[in-house]
Amino acid sequence: QVHLVESGGGLVQPGGSLRISCSGSGRSFRNYGLGWFRQAPGKDREFVAAIRWNGGDTSYADSVKGRFTISRDTAKNMVSLQMNSLKREDTTVYYCTAGSGIIRSSMPLDSQYSYWGQGTQVTVTS
Repeated sequence: QVHLVESGGGLVQPGGSLRISCSGSGRSFRNYGLGWFRQAPGKDREFVAAIRWNGGDTSYADSVKGRFTISRDTAKNMVSLQMNSLKREDTTVYYCTAGSGIIRSSMPLDSQYSYWGQGTQVTVTS
């Protein structure tokens, strides 16, 4: 069983930056894909970014490409999302997720992930 805990959400002004992190416990993430999705009330869950634990190749949604950067710390079993140039439309709850054996082309598919964190709120407002 994998337990994921997000941290680092909060309030930020438009154009600002925020870093959210996800700490994993329960097993090694070797051969896992780690991702971030977001979901606003009444809307479908939306892929944001993902990274493969082995090799570190990444995938991003077009809406965040060039603004967000996903990274992993293999020593700390942690994945982070650095969010720059934040926009009001980035406001929502962000969820960390993990899945075994995810290939790069499947990273945006939430059905590929087995474990989810509780979410962290990111609010972009002036």
